[in-house]
Amino acid sequence: MDDLGTALKRLLASQIAMFLKAQGHHWNVEGPMFHQFHDFFSDIYTDVYGSVDPTAENIRKIGQYAPFMLPTLDKLREVEDVKVSTDPMDMCDDLLKANDAVLEAIALAAEAAEEADEEGILNFLAERDDMHKKWRWQLTATTKQ
Repeated sequence: MDDLGTALKRLLASQIAMFLKAQGHHWNVEGPMFHQFHDFFSDIYTDVYGSVDPTAENIRKIGQYAPFMLPTLDKLREVEDVKVSTDPMDMCDDLLKANDAVLEAIALAAEAAEEADEEGILNFLAERDDMHKKWRWQLTATTKQ
């Protein structure tokens, strides 16, 4: 269960980092398509935020403690910080990279859940994988030139 716990903690930290990026982009986007991107980023951060508590609860279900202190989360996250302008295309590109990091964290957690025979956690991760693949599709479609 240690591998699964570690993988879920990395996923949790990455989800929180992506949530904060999407929320920040929602607050700071500018340009002629402000409203469209403001709403799009809201959809993303609302969804990702909704996955945080269930991920933490899955950590608790396997008998471990969910990290919550910022320095700990910062060390665990796979999502990188980058300076981004207020341009919505730059923001979408940043969120696409963050989303890919979360997808990678989901895949690693799913491998560990399968090895630990944790079907319920595996089902949760499959649903999250599907949603983040939807975000990948939408962010990729948005940034195509």
